Amino acid sequence: MEWLKEFREEAQRRSVRPEPEWGRGAQLEPAVIKSVQRFQVGESGAGVNLIAKADPRYRQAVELFVAEEQNHARLLAELLKAAGSATIHKHWSDTVFVWLRRALGLRLELMVLLIAEVVALSYYKALKNSGDPLAREVAARILADEERHVPFQCDQLRGSFPGVKGKLVAGGWRVVMAGALVAVTMDHGRALRTLGVTRLRFAAEVLGRFEEVVADVHGGRTAPVATRPFRARPRTLR
Repeated sequence: MEWLKEFREEAQRRSVRPEPEWGRGAQLEPAVIKSVQRFQVGESGAGVNLIAKADPRYRQAVELFVAEEQNHARLLAELLKAAGSATIHKHWSDTVFVWLRRALGLRLELMVLLIAEVVALSYYKALKNSGDPLAREVAARILADEERHVPFQCDQLRGSFPGVKGKLVAGGWRVVMAGALVAVTMDHGRALRTLGVTRLRFAAEVLGRFEEVVADVHGGRTAPVATRPFRARPRTLR
């Protein structure tokens, strides 16, 4: 109920928040445009499968979570438009990611989703350092949401895999993360360099954040939401 309240409050803030000044345009390097296009595809899912798997208590919050992700896709599409570029309809990485998620039950789907969320934290942090003001604003808005999405998903998974089973699941989770990280750094490496982040630095940051998530989920933490990893108070973005 606490998360549902927070998602509703954020939806209200979003409804009255002024749009970025799209008319001023954006100047993005070709490598960054291609990278943003691929992330935009990943943000644009309808979340039907995830919503269908959720129980009634969790479903309401998931629906609002999906709405935030769809808003991310909209913001990225507008950023691309401002840069004189179009969105793309699909990308192999998103196809594989969606297939993997849908092939699993709710808990394992959330684990795959958390991998994407942790990668997104570092990606939008890098985009926030772009030399383009509009790109920085869009990245800041999305990053503020992602910083809430990670602890939200951790809450749903915490304590799901106790004991030895948890250690085995954590090991497999790390393997999947490693594979995803290799794909991301190879696919977006040129854009990251343009944004001033090396592949090695990006990978190290992602893995560091991921280990915090693993400790949170499998360590059985029961701290209040406000003190959990990645917690960030919603902030007004102008």
